Order: sequence, then structure tokens, then C-alpha cells
Amino acid sequence: MSTPISGRVNEQADAGPVNLNDFELIAREKLPHASYEYFAGGAGDEITLRENRLAFERISLVPRVLCGGRERSSATTVLGVPINFPALIAPIAYQQVADPEGEVATARAAASAGTALCLSSLSTKSLEAVADASGPTRPVFFQLYPYRDRGLTDEIVMRAQAAGYRALVVTADVAVHGRREREYRNQFVLPDDCELPCVPVPADHDGPLSPHEVTGLMQSDLNWDDIERFIALSDLPVVVKGVLSAKDASIAASLGVSGVIVSNHGGRQLDTAVATIDVVQEIADAAGDQLEVLLDGGVRRGSDVVKAIALGARAVLIARPVIWALAADGQRGVETVLSLLEAEINDTLALCGCASLDEVTPELLRRSGL
Repeated sequence: MSTPISGRVNEQADAGPVNLNDFELIAREKLPHASYEYFAGGAGDEITLRENRLAFERISLVPRVLCGGRERSSATTVLGVPINFPALIAPIAYQQVADPEGEVATARAAASAGTALCLSSLSTKSLEAVADASGPTRPVFFQLYPYRDRGLTDEIVMRAQAAGYRALVVTADVAVHGRREREYRNQFVLPDDCELPCVPVPADHDGPLSPHEVTGLMQSDLNWDDIERFIALSDLPVVVKGVLSAKDASIAASLGVSGVIVSNHGGRQLDTAVATIDVVQEIADAAGDQLEVLLDGGVRRGSDVVKAIALGARAVLIARPVIWALAADGQRGVETVLSLLEAEINDTLALCGCASLDEVTPELLRRSGL
């Protein structure tokens, strides 16, 4: 006797999360309302936040068939660091808000999955503890918000180098704090037990910190001279995060920057800024082979990753799905998110007739209306 359709549906319902989006529903129930709104929200009318996702949906895949019989691999490298699939964990602030182990749990999950973590300098755990949790090969990058206190900024960079981090990622798109209205409406502040080991919080500060106050500690006049200074400061390759212009990518390449991250800060800084997938190809063209191009913003499916690769990205970074998974099930949740994404990437490669990432080219894509 065949199994009733309703039985199969019930089995599926009990299977737990089956894609990255499922974790947000669980996290929304578990997190305090203000914390959920902080992580979920974007700037202004959240147009860019929505466009990051919608822009991927406007791109279709044109698969090749009858390409079987070959060994398939989604492995690659980013800045010389081998990873099993082209998706890294983006820098995410304040992870202890989602889980007591915070960034330590996320680092363990990344190492277990065979990918890299980019640690935010707004980490609630020390950069040394996170490096240790990532294992002996240290598949970790350090994301830096340069602070007004340049001496402390330089000290943090050198600590990251000493701890074995593999690259320095300088975020360049926070001249001011984005107008994140959900954050303001819900008056999100850090819990009392959240420390910020890499943030120069004034000793006389009293009461809980808001994200807006933390941004006030950052260097607001960051410029290309600072990027040159960071290149000279340590032995770490320097990546600039927040690039949306091909002209900026060309300047970065001319200065000896090792990579750029095409990013609009997850729609949290300048609302109506362009969606990242819409500009990654022109930025990759401008960069040529002088630097590696990465992308974040709106990635929710393995097909999104393949689309980004086809347009010239070396790899992508994911953020919100990771924080939702961390809130839902700690380290195990993040491991599950990464496993699901890797499986989707490999399925997409197989269905597109690609044996490796080298075979992922713009010929696989069609944009709506073209």
C-alpha cells in the first residue's frame, strides 16, 4: 500500500529546518523582540534590504545537460585559505545576544564545516578565544572597525596577527550609523553581560551600550590613506569591505589591497544603495586578477552562491542566516545552516552541468527582461 500524501507531509513537518529561511522563524520565537528586530532590520524604508534578495530572484539559471560522469567539487580558496564550498561566515556583531557561547560556537561550526569565519571587531568574545576555537589551521579573518583611538586600533590589528588570523577586513561604509528605525523604535541595547573585548569602551561609561554609541567610537573620517597604513602595519592581507563602485575597486587594486567585499552592510547603512549582486560583475571586471572579489547581502540559497560566482565573485559571505541558526540551536544550528547551504550549492552545480566552480560562467545566467 502506498504511503498517504498526508503522512509524507507530516514527516517533512517534523524534519526541522530544511533551508536557511526556516531558521529565522525559530529565532524570532526564541529571541527577545528588540534583539530580533535589531538583527533583522535595515536602514530607512528597508528598500536595499529587500532589493538584496529580490535582485537574486531576477536572475535565472540556464543549465547545461548531459554533463555527468565527472567528479564534482565546490572547493576553492579565499586569500589562500582552503574552504570546502564558496561561502564564508560574515562578520556579525554581538553574537552572545543570540547564544551564550556566541562567536566561539560560530567559529567551531565554521571549522567543522570546512569554511572560514570573518570575526567582527564587535565580537562579544576575545579574538584569541575565537581563534583557538577555530582550530590549528586558523580559517579565520578579522574584521576591523577603525576607532578614533588609532593606537588601540593598531594594537588590535597586531593582536589579530599574533593570534593567527589570515586576513584583515577593513569595513569602510560606516562614516555614520545607519538610520535603522527598527533599532530605534525598540531601543535595543546590549545586555549587561555582553562584553566587547575589541572595542575601546570608555572606562567611565555607565549603563548599557547602544549600537549607535558604539559607532560613535569609530573613526568617521576613514580614507584611502588609512588603507595604505593598514597594508603597511602588519603582514596580513588587507580586504576592504563595503565596496559598491568599480572605481573604488580600481583604487583598491592600485594600492595593493588583496580583496574587496561587495557589500551594502546588509541594507543597514545607506537605504536605496544598489543591491550587491547587481554590481558584482562590473566590480570584478574592474579588479581583474589584481584582487579577489567577495560578496555579501541577500544570499539565502545555493543557487544564489552559484549566480554570484558566475558574475565574478570568488565566494560569498552569509550573516543573518547564521545569527538565526545560532539563536535557534547554538553551534549545532550554525553547522546545520552551513551543511544545508553546501548541499544546495553542490545540487545547483550538478543541475547546471558544472563539475567545478571554474565552469560557472556568465553563460549560465539570464536576467529578467533580457
